[in-house]
Amino acid sequence: MANTKVADYVLQRLREWGVDHVFGYAGDGINGLLAAWGRAGDRPKFVQSRHEEMSAFQAVGYAKFSGKVGVCAATSGPGAIHLLNGLYDAKLDHVPVVAIVGQTDRSAMGGSYQQEVDLGSLYKDVASDFCETATVPEQLPNLIDRAIRTAYGRRTVTAVIIPADVQELDYTPPGHEFKMVPSSLGLGRSAPVPADEDLARAAQVLNAGEKVAVLIGQGARGARSEVEQAADVLGAGVAKALLGKDALPDTLPYVTGAIGLLGTRPSYELMRDCDTLLMIGSSFPYTQFMPGLGQARAVQIDIDPHMVGLRYPFEVNLVGDARATLERLLPLLHRKEDRRWRHTVEENVSRWWEVMQRRAALDADPVNPEYVVHALDGLLPEDAIVTADSGSAANWYARHLRFRGEVRGSLSGTLATMGPGVPYAIGAKFAHPDRPAIALVGDGAMQMNGLMELVTAAKYRSRWSDPRLVVCVLNNRDLNQVTWEMRSMSGAPQFEESQHIPDLPYAEIAVRFGLDGVRVEKPDDVRPAWERALAADRPFVIDVRTDPAVPPIPPHATWDQMEATASAILRGDSDRGSMVRQGVKAKMQEFLPGGKRPEEEQGR
Repeated sequence: MANTKVADYVLQRLREWGVDHVFGYAGDGINGLLAAWGRAGDRPKFVQSRHEEMSAFQAVGYAKFSGKVGVCAATSGPGAIHLLNGLYDAKLDHVPVVAIVGQTDRSAMGGSYQQEVDLGSLYKDVASDFCETATVPEQLPNLIDRAIRTAYGRRTVTAVIIPADVQELDYTPPGHEFKMVPSSLGLGRSAPVPADEDLARAAQVLNAGEKVAVLIGQGARGARSEVEQAADVLGAGVAKALLGKDALPDTLPYVTGAIGLLGTRPSYELMRDCDTLLMIGSSFPYTQFMPGLGQARAVQIDIDPHMVGLRYPFEVNLVGDARATLERLLPLLHRKEDRRWRHTVEENVSRWWEVMQRRAALDADPVNPEYVVHALDGLLPEDAIVTADSGSAANWYARHLRFRGEVRGSLSGTLATMGPGVPYAIGAKFAHPDRPAIALVGDGAMQMNGLMELVTAAKYRSRWSDPRLVVCVLNNRDLNQVTWEMRSMSGAPQFEESQHIPDLPYAEIAVRFGLDGVRVEKPDDVRPAWERALAADRPFVIDVRTDPAVPPIPPHATWDQMEATASAILRGDSDRGSMVRQGVKAKMQEFLPGGKRPEEEQGR
């Protein structure tokens, strides 16, 4: 029987940790590992993307939706470099991902050899918690164990670099001797909680408040019941950071939805008018969307002591697991008998969904992108996994989709990079092959990354027991989010050379790849397209020609800002967009909440 090689042992150790998929791309820097995969009968499963960046994004999507560590692999030099964007996405969103990358032979290192890159320096930041190079077999299993354990424990990115010649060495385990480091499997679980005196101080602040606002992020996902109980006792409204969109159902009448630039009007009003803030499991970065400084007393709950006290002058910082902390905090809270604040929050939420209905129904040329996502809202399967790409698609994802049941969703929350929408959905399908996945992407992101990952979907679709992976392309031939940012923030018209992108037949391309799809150019065809896609027996692309002149108006926008934006569009003398041709200022007023100036809304 042949000796076990280092590469064989690496795959064995991954299996022992429960790793069932590795997302990667071949290259001679990992030839030893690829050969070992062949000997191991493709265990764990090697998932081949079209580009290493997509492998990293797929690993992130897999980790986000499975709760398990995502693992990606790439060759030395360019392969390792290509992983970086996806790895930074994982790091900034606190997702456990391990990168296994090749390196040139030890004998060539330092010799300016082909594809030689100083990977230790390159990965020093993105894998700052653990990045090590294996130079002798005895370093294993310690390197694999620590990489996985650190990724889980610190919810971050780690990396193991394995030179090509080391992969081919016979594996010898660390011994019971000087300067050997044996290792073991397993990650102990813990649920840290704050000290009793800190909980008492937090309860005092929350009990004293009359208008309590709760802001939750992805760290509250495991504490759904406890958050609901706290909101009920405190008579509070609950806003959600984008990464926490699936932490609490949007069907609860006091859930105000997303907050921030992509947020909702009731979330803006909740923060504007509250006198007390409880933030749970979120590092929401935009202070301007939180209560004014000195306006509210505030309490924060976060499991990471390095992330507490940020963004707002919190009076009490509770370091602990969200669920365990709330379980101990709830008995200390007093039920608020005056429910007028809660009633106001619920009225604002109800009015907002009426506004969303009206905005989705407005005419556009040819299709209103808000209607595209609003139409999905009523058809969304209760076990769906929804991903959104960065850009204007994220606005409609944040505002128009009401998550219910077991719906999960995510996007690139902190890095806000373009391109993860489709690979996230593919990663989700490997995490949950029995659930439908839906990706909302702009045509810019689709051209950047999504198109070729349709090939990946075609390659692996037979492995998914539920074949539904729906990619909806909002095709407006414009890098729309940046266009609107230029108009609203810089008062500049559209710069065609940077913003205009080619019109591609996305659905037709999907069909050529062996998938299915439809092009939609009329509002009446939007709902039937969703129904057809959600009943399809294979991945499906909906290519919707949407109006680039529909503005992603932020919830705090003033009428003066809207007029400045309208003027910038008019100066651009654009030929595209019904709102320009029909009188932009009047049309933009229709898109404001309730058709009123925000200044008028504040008087309600």
